[in-house]
Amino acid sequence: MSRTIRRKHLLAGLATAGVLGVGIAAPTIAFASDTPTPTPSTSTAAAPGAKADRQGEFAEALAKELGVPTDKVTAALDKVREQHRADRPQRPSGEDRQAALKQRLDQAVKDGKLTQEQADAITKAVDAGVFPGPGGHRGPGGHGTTPGTPGQ
Repeated sequence: MSRTIRRKHLLAGLATAGVLGVGIAAPTIAFASDTPTPTPSTSTAAAPGAKADRQGEFAEALAKELGVPTDKVTAALDKVREQHRADRPQRPSGEDRQAALKQRLDQAVKDGKLTQEQADAITKAVDAGVFPGPGGHRGPGGHGTTPGTPGQ
């Protein structure tokens, strides 16, 4: 009989520990997910020349580590950057993107997926900058927002 009582006490203790664990963990997880992600402010943004300064410091450190002159490392890094830029495909112009959008919308109207009114509304929204990013006028690389901030 004492054995069953001990087993019951053990099971009750484990159940209590589990409830306490969940009771402590759940609010902690909920609190952690409620914390907003910090975004950089304009006051902490790097100065325009800061990137060049960092690149220069990197080249100096690399030159010191390799035991070669800094100007040789800088020239090599510039050469690699230019090769990397040349290997990237050219971004289409705004006119090319608008033409491609018009073609896709015309095809969607022809296929019966959109009405002409819907296609016109999409075109108007893109022209007004409603869609952020490269297709619209807002977002990184566009007008109306700064990089790292949501569209207005």
